Amino acid sequence: MTTETNTAFEGFKDAFKNIQNLEVPEAAREFVKKTANTAKDRAAEAFAGSERVTAAVENAVTESVAEAGKISRNIQQAIYEDAEAFFSGIDKLASAKSVSEAVEIQSSLLRTRGEVFVSRAKATADYLGKLAANGAKSAQDNFAKVYNKTA
Repeated sequence: MTTETNTAFEGFKDAFKNIQNLEVPEAAREFVKKTANTAKDRAAEAFAGSERVTAAVENAVTESVAEAGKISRNIQQAIYEDAEAFFSGIDKLASAKSVSEAVEIQSSLLRTRGEVFVSRAKATADYLGKLAANGAKSAQDNFAKVYNKTA
């Protein structure tokens, strides 16, 4: 049985010996090299694209955090100014020598606070308009950078 098995596999052994010595055509080797290089280039392009996307997101987040800080400081400043104006108004009212003088002081304080409110509302609207325009422009620029480089 061992002899029969050996003879049955002799053909396979010869075939495997011949395959090991089989020469790969130049065109096949070139095709594999070109395919590998193309894949390598695509991987590099994908990596560069992901880096651009990450940078764009990072830039947008950084700008958002900076704007949030500015807004927070402006709100704190407004609260402080309002408190200052309130206590200054109480001080002025306390110095009134008559009811008519107190009414006049109160009217002046209300008019001043109304002007401050209108001024803040206008400044807020202008700021939000600029912020929206800058945000849209920044998003458009970042999208263009990412899209143009990966397309």
